Amino acid sequence: MISVIPSMSEKAYSQSKKNTYLFNVPCDANKSQITDAVEKQFSVKVKDVKTLVRKGKTVRVSRGKNRYPVTAVRKDTKKAYVLLEDGNSIKVFDEPTEKEKENK
Repeated sequence: MISVIPSMSEKAYSQSKKNTYLFNVPCDANKSQITDAVEKQFSVKVKDVKTLVRKGKTVRVSRGKNRYPVTAVRKDTKKAYVLLEDGNSIKVFDEPTEKEKENK
């Protein structure tokens, strides 16, 4: 069983209004594993999964004040865009209710 972590960003928020949710997943996870994990973790029905792998950036790393700088590569990351069946939703972004707005 893999763990899926919801992504909190502006793009993920706008996609959630279209019933598509963005998750950070392990790089070795496939679409069927992601589907099973989301369905078990959030008790929803998944319609479609799209994945993408972001390649790690090459960055310069200094080994001290007067040492020779080297380059290193950050780890690759994988994202999954999960489309849910109609009528299902995940409360990732909790919008304030009317009572909470009045209290502020």
